[in-house]
Amino acid sequence: MGKGQAWVNGHHIGRYWTRVSPKSGCEQVCDYRGAYNSDKCTTNCGKPTQTLYHVPRSWLKASDNLLVIFEETGGNPFRISVKLHSARIVCAKVSESHYQPLHKLMNADLIGHEVSANSMIPELHLRCQDGRIISSITFASYGNPEGSCQSFSRGNCHAPSSMAIVSKACQGKRSCSIKISDTIFGGDPCQGVMKTLSVEARCTSPSVMVSSNFKDVSSF
Repeated sequence: MGKGQAWVNGHHIGRYWTRVSPKSGCEQVCDYRGAYNSDKCTTNCGKPTQTLYHVPRSWLKASDNLLVIFEETGGNPFRISVKLHSARIVCAKVSESHYQPLHKLMNADLIGHEVSANSMIPELHLRCQDGRIISSITFASYGNPEGSCQSFSRGNCHAPSSMAIVSKACQGKRSCSIKISDTIFGGDPCQGVMKTLSVEARCTSPSVMVSSNFKDVSSF
């Protein structure tokens, strides 16, 4: 396509254009630390600045979905493709300073219940898509972990029970939740530090897990 905007079932997914990034300026090693500048960690030099657009599943219907394109300069709409993306790796990062999910506070208010201190404790939620289940926890740290999804690392504050607690709560389930509390992780791993729980999990089809377990057993 050339330049324009797009809607899916009445939801605006954004503007699009064929801008190409400069051919030079990409760094061999990316390091976000230090002062910010607009050229830091530049990627995809000489390539289009954007080719993919996310359409949330909640915007789609079982059938009769409508894609509307407002094109200003010309293009070929028959080359547009819609692909289903299902995450095999799910991550979450929640700290003590986060609020409880809004729906819990609303439900408590609507039925006239008082909001207790325990109900105000933040929670970390994980969920696999397409019927997959959490087959393993690849990273878990309660303390001051660093990094982002698929690049998490431990900080200088870490609760040794993190992996065991998260695995017990989540492994083998489609979804799970864990409260962000010192009590859950066996005490305060570092006093005076705002604690955060970072988790990375792998989602696998139940049939794949059964097949894998069967092979392990039959090998004995």
